[in-house]
Amino acid sequence: MEDIKVLIQRMSLEEKASLCSGLNFWYLKGIERLGIPFVMVTDGPHGLRKQAGAADHVGLNESVPATCFPTASALAATWNRDLVYQVGVALGEECRQEQVAVILGPGANIKRSPLCGRNFEYFSEDPYLTGEIAKSHIQGVQSQGVGTSLKHYAANNQETRRMTTDSIVDERALREVYLAGFEIAVKEAQPWTVMCSYNRINGTYASDNQTLMRDILKEEWGHQGLVVTDWGAMNERAVALKAGVELEMPGAPNGNDAKIVAAVRAGELDEAVLDGAVERILTLIQKAEATLAQDSAYDPQAHHALARRVAGEGAVLLKNGGGLLPLPAGAKIALIGGFAKMPRYQGAGSSLMNPTRLDNLHEELAQLIGAANLTYAAGYTEKGEVADAALIQEALDLAGKADVVVICAGLTDIYEVEGLDRQHLRLPAGHETLIQRLAAAHQKVVVVLSNGSPVEMPWAGDVLAILEGYLGGQAGAGAIADILTGRVNPSGKLAETFPLKLADTPAQPYPGGPATVEYLESLYVGYRWYDTAKVEVLFPFGYGLSYTTFAYRDLVVSQDDAVVTVTFKVKNTGAVAGKEVAQLYVRDVQSTVFRPDRELRGFVKVELQPGEETEGTLTLERRAFAYYDAGVRDWVVEAGDFEILVGASSRDIRLTALLHIATGSGMPSPVDKAKLASYYNPSQNRRFGKAEFETLLGHPVPENVMPQKGSYDLNTPLCEMRGSLIGRQLFNLLGKQMRKMVEGKEDTPMGMLMLAMVNEMPLRTILMMGGPLNRRKLEALLLIINGHVLKGLAALIRNR
Repeated sequence: MEDIKVLIQRMSLEEKASLCSGLNFWYLKGIERLGIPFVMVTDGPHGLRKQAGAADHVGLNESVPATCFPTASALAATWNRDLVYQVGVALGEECRQEQVAVILGPGANIKRSPLCGRNFEYFSEDPYLTGEIAKSHIQGVQSQGVGTSLKHYAANNQETRRMTTDSIVDERALREVYLAGFEIAVKEAQPWTVMCSYNRINGTYASDNQTLMRDILKEEWGHQGLVVTDWGAMNERAVALKAGVELEMPGAPNGNDAKIVAAVRAGELDEAVLDGAVERILTLIQKAEATLAQDSAYDPQAHHALARRVAGEGAVLLKNGGGLLPLPAGAKIALIGGFAKMPRYQGAGSSLMNPTRLDNLHEELAQLIGAANLTYAAGYTEKGEVADAALIQEALDLAGKADVVVICAGLTDIYEVEGLDRQHLRLPAGHETLIQRLAAAHQKVVVVLSNGSPVEMPWAGDVLAILEGYLGGQAGAGAIADILTGRVNPSGKLAETFPLKLADTPAQPYPGGPATVEYLESLYVGYRWYDTAKVEVLFPFGYGLSYTTFAYRDLVVSQDDAVVTVTFKVKNTGAVAGKEVAQLYVRDVQSTVFRPDRELRGFVKVELQPGEETEGTLTLERRAFAYYDAGVRDWVVEAGDFEILVGASSRDIRLTALLHIATGSGMPSPVDKAKLASYYNPSQNRRFGKAEFETLLGHPVPENVMPQKGSYDLNTPLCEMRGSLIGRQLFNLLGKQMRKMVEGKEDTPMGMLMLAMVNEMPLRTILMMGGPLNRRKLEALLLIINGHVLKGLAALIRNR
C-alpha cells in the first residue's frame, strides 16, 4: 500500500464511505484499484475461531482447529501478567498462520453479578486486575503484528436484552469501576481496535455515544486505533461516525454507507471526520498486510503444553482439609462424574471453538497414578438436571472400595451461554445430589469444579477438599491431574468473590430490564460490597490455597513526590516450592465521599523455594488514592491518612501501614450525606433505594417500560411488537425460521442462544440476515406495524 494520506486523496467519497463497513461477516473491505487488500477479523478471545465454511457469529458452523486456552475467568485467576502475555503471543502466532488480522478479544467487562451468562469470558469484578490482565493479553497478541479488539465498551454487564437495554449508572461508578479496566488496557497496550457494546449507556447507544467513544477513549485516553461495533450494534451511522465509531460490522445491506455519503453532501458530516476514520481503518489494514505477507506456522504441541501450564496456574485450591491433597501415593481413587471423561472446558456462544486436541481427567490421572489405582463411575446424566438413583448408587458402590473419592462436577454447558443469564447460583440437581450423597458416605472427598463463574456450595463443609478448575481449555484436565498428584502446586487466586447465596450479591434485581438496568449499588461491586457491608462470603476475592505456606514481614512505605513505594518481604515457610500472589489494597481512613472499605491497587506473584524469602516492591501513583468527582469531572485526592494493606486476599491482610498525604488535589464537590445514607453506611439490611440513586445520578431514573404500538422504532425488540398484527406475524415468521435452523438442537446451548436472539433482537438486526429487505423497506414496514398502513404501503411501493 502507498502512503495512507495519498490514498485517501485518491478516493471518491463513496469509496471512503464504503471502507467504514465490513465486506461480509468477517472481512473488512478493500479497494482493488488502489491496492487496498481485504483483511479478516475473527472471534476469540481464548482461542481462534476462524470459520472454514459459512460464517455466523454464534458458533453454529464449525471453525478450524486451534488451541483452546483457559477462558478469561481462569486466566485472571493466575494473577500472572507474564503468563497471560505468553498466551497472547500464542494466539497471535495462530492468527498469523490462519491469515487473521484481528482477533476479537479480550473482554474487559466487570462481573457485576455472578449470574451474567458471559462471565466466563470476562476477567474480574475488580477493574485494576481486569486492566492488568487485559493489558498483558493485548501486548502478547500484538507483539506478533496481529490486532486485538478490547470489548465490550461499555457497561455491558448482562446478557438479557443486551441489544436494547439502557444501563443507568452514576458517573463515579462508571469511571471508577466500569471504565477503569478499559482505561488501563488502552493507555498501556493500545489495542488496534476497541469494540463498542450493543446497549445504551445513560440513554445513548454505545455506537452513538460521543462522550465515551471520542471524548474519553480517543481524546482523554489517547487511543490510536479504531472503534468497531459489536456485530449488529450500529444505531445511527452518521451520528456514530461523528461520535468516533469508525467501522461497522458485519457488512449488511442496510444503506449505512449511503447515509454517510448523504450526510457529507448535506453538510451534516464534515468530510474531515470521514477522512480521519478512513485513516484509522487503513492504518490497521496496512499493519495487518505487513504481518500477513510473511509465511508463518505455529507448534500445536508447544501451545498445548502452554495451555496446560496456564490451566494449572488458573485453578484455585479452595479447601484442603487435613492436607488431603495432593493425593497420597498408591491410594485407590474413585473418580466420579461425567466431566472426568467428557470435560466442560469452554463456554458457549461466539467464543465456542474447535480445539486441536482435548484431554480428559480419567486418562490423564490414569497415566500419572496407574490405571490399577483408578475406578470410574458417571454419577449423573449428561444434562444432570435431575439426580439419577442408579448412577448415584453405582458411584456409592465404587466409593466404598476407594481410599479417596474425587468428584468432577460443575455447571453443564447450558448454564453458561452468551445471550442468556443464569437464573440461580446452584449446581445442576444431579451434581448437587451426587456430592451430598458421596460426602455422607465417605470421609475423604475431593470436589473438582468446572464452571466459568461462582456457584453456591451448601455441601462445602461436608467435603475435605475443593479445587476450582474453572473452564480450563483443552489441556485443563491434564492440569487438574498435575495438581491432584502434586506435580503442580496450585497458585491460583480468585478474581471474583464466591458469595454464600444469591441474595447476598449487590446487584439486585438481576438481570434488569425490560428497558432500563439500574446500577443501584454504584461502586459497591464484588468485594467492594462484601467487605464494606461486612457480608459473610463463601470464599473472598483474592483467595486461594497452596500446598505450602507463606509468611509476610517488614512492610515499608515511602513517599517521593507523587509516587509512593511499598516494599515487603514474603517467605516460603513450607516444605515444597510454591507461588504466592501478594496483594496491595488501599483504604481511605476518613473520606468526604463514600468509598469502599478497600480497593486493590497492586499485586505481585512470586515463586519461592522452601525457606526462600524475597522482597516485593510495588509503586503507587496519585491515582491509586483518588476518587472520581462527578461535580468537577476529574480525579480528586483528599489530603489525609490512608492505610496500605498487604496480604493474601481481600480478607487476609498480613501487613498494615499508615500513610499520610499532606497535599490533596482539588476541592471535593459538596454532597448531601443524609440523602445518600445507604451509600455511606451500606449493609445487608439496608439496600440502596431509588430516591438515593436518583440523588446520586442527579436526575430521575427513566421509566422502565417498553414502547407501545404506535411508538415502536427500529430498536424495539421483535417480542415487544406483538401488539401489532403485522409485528406478531413477523415475530412468528422469524421464530419459525429460527426453530427450523436449530431443529433437533433446541435444548443445546447454541439452540437456546439462537431462540433467545429472535425473541430479544431489535427490528433493525433483520438487515444483518440479508434477504429482500433494505433499510427503507424496513422503515416502511415499521410504519405499517405502528398502524400507519397507507403510509407504509406507499413507502414500500416507492422502494420496490
